[in-house]
Amino acid sequence: MNFHGKDIKIFTCNSNRSVAQQIATCLGIPVGKSEVTCFSDGEIAVSLHESVRGSECFIVQSTCAPVNDNLMELLIMIDAMKRASAASITAVIPYLGYARQDRKAKARDPISAKLVADLITTAGADRVLTMDLHAAQIQGFFNIPVDHLVGAPILASFFKKKIGDNPDDYVVVSPDLGSVTRARNFATRLGCSIAIIDKRRPRANVSEVMNIIGEVKGKKVILVDDMIDTAGTLCNAAQAVVEKGGATEVYAGATHAVLSGPAIERIKNSVIKEVILLDTICVPEDKTLDKFTILPVAPVFAEAIERIYEDKPVSSIGV
Repeated sequence: MNFHGKDIKIFTCNSNRSVAQQIATCLGIPVGKSEVTCFSDGEIAVSLHESVRGSECFIVQSTCAPVNDNLMELLIMIDAMKRASAASITAVIPYLGYARQDRKAKARDPISAKLVADLITTAGADRVLTMDLHAAQIQGFFNIPVDHLVGAPILASFFKKKIGDNPDDYVVVSPDLGSVTRARNFATRLGCSIAIIDKRRPRANVSEVMNIIGEVKGKKVILVDDMIDTAGTLCNAAQAVVEKGGATEVYAGATHAVLSGPAIERIKNSVIKEVILLDTICVPEDKTLDKFTILPVAPVFAEAIERIYEDKPVSSIGV
């Protein structure tokens, strides 16, 4: 008798089926048989077409746009598995929506990230596996284990090949003060120097560059952030390092391609030469640019899932 669990199963909802398929391929198992549809009134319907009794189940679902639909798909599938006697349920969430609403920015604001954490826990998840939370302390919003992967090693591996033996020609730039730690760690991986953009936000989704802290003149700049949403911060920073700082080329790297609103048009018309993204969020064809290079996260998630199943540490992945 196998007390550890009968088997391991990978299921997926609708937001990131390609990543789920790649993870299953890496693990050498098929994607679980399930169906996520809508009733005529818009309610979400989840059907599991195979037994999960006694199985260790992993549900792959990014809660990206449409955020609320994708979140409900995840919650309902978790509930379905709990009621079908799954041994354990891990929510594999490459991109966690609502993560930026992690504090009260003004009076009477909700802390929506905490609410989402409570919903996932209450639905019946035993563990969460995610990547590059907007704020690492969101792990503390959950009352279940959270394994927090980072995308920096994947991006760094790509940029190392581009830089080659010329790290002094490049400088890693943090597009705002909130990303300084991420940029510093990234610069350490590449052996490059670091610079910081000092900006202000007069209102939501609007940013203005004030100063550049550090030397970028005559350098090739790598802008690093956890996500690209409307791309205002990224494109303003790129323009500033070229026009104010005297940089020669600008590249950008980010884990999550949210790409909402005017993002595509801004990036298309920006001075950025190439944007390196991870596929935590599926980028549709109508939002794909020649400037985009999209790298897979499936091998990292597959390794994490294998370690979780075998009760081995996950923290050493990518170190």
